[in-house]
Amino acid sequence: MNLIKDTKAPVFKINDVFERTVDLDAYQDKKILIAFFRHAGCPFCNLRVHALSKIYEEMKSKGLEMIFFFESSKKVILRSSFHLGVSPIPLISDPEKYWYGVYGLEDSKLKSGISHMTSFVQSFLKARAQHLPISMPTAGESLGTIPAEFLIDKGLIIRRLHYSQRLDDRMEISEIRAFAETA
Repeated sequence: MNLIKDTKAPVFKINDVFERTVDLDAYQDKKILIAFFRHAGCPFCNLRVHALSKIYEEMKSKGLEMIFFFESSKKVILRSSFHLGVSPIPLISDPEKYWYGVYGLEDSKLKSGISHMTSFVQSFLKARAQHLPISMPTAGESLGTIPAEFLIDKGLIIRRLHYSQRLDDRMEISEIRAFAETA
């Protein structure tokens, strides 16, 4: 079931892959982008992680924090030098996809299949050109997970939610910037 705009975000308190406690309640006075990705080798997701990592310092200076969830195990994420490079951003491993369910993420092999047929080659080549990791899902990871992103305002109120319709369908960076700049 999808979350609803202008309601309180589901609160979590969990360790990220670096054993840092990420307590959403501690973000009450901040704005947050919470992004849910597929597996650590997904080229669609790694292109997005790369794009968000590039604007992280700018967004942080405007008061916007970021938290990333992956369905990959902690071990798989920690093997990736690319993901370790985004370490200022909490990376949460959720291989059981518990929080994916709480936040209403979809599992759709149909949407995933259409995305792979229509844009996988372009995404693969773009990710490869940027030296981003690309691999097939490992045990427990799904080809059907469809990403989502949430802009959470002070007081943990969901102001914008974006449930992707395709694997390359994400919130516009300009929208994230505009949200960070609002009072």
